[in-house]
Amino acid sequence: MQNRGYEVIKDEIKNELKGYFKDKIGSFSIYEQTDTPYTMFSMQFTMYNYFNIVLNYDRGAFGCAIINGEVGISLKSSQKWYDKADMTIFLKELEQQIELRIPDKFLEFHGWK
Repeated sequence: MQNRGYEVIKDEIKNELKGYFKDKIGSFSIYEQTDTPYTMFSMQFTMYNYFNIVLNYDRGAFGCAIINGEVGISLKSSQKWYDKADMTIFLKELEQQIELRIPDKFLEFHGWK
């Protein structure tokens, strides 16, 4: 995990998200990225054409939140540290947390349920 900059970690996470969610995830925007004095970045994307999500990575800790104005609604995950995370579990938990908040009719209409 050491000596890997935000570009590598960002690409890994982005590829995992795109591979798992396919057409359920929209375009990505990366901001506040740096490797000095430590590795951190934020990634924003749209999920299910319903919620804007931010994924924050800071010194190995990572997690997601639904963007709600100037604040975020944190999405619970058992995977807290990127270098120890099982991404399959992280992605499944993210999917569950998002789908719980979207009406079934909307998911069914788009063929996502």
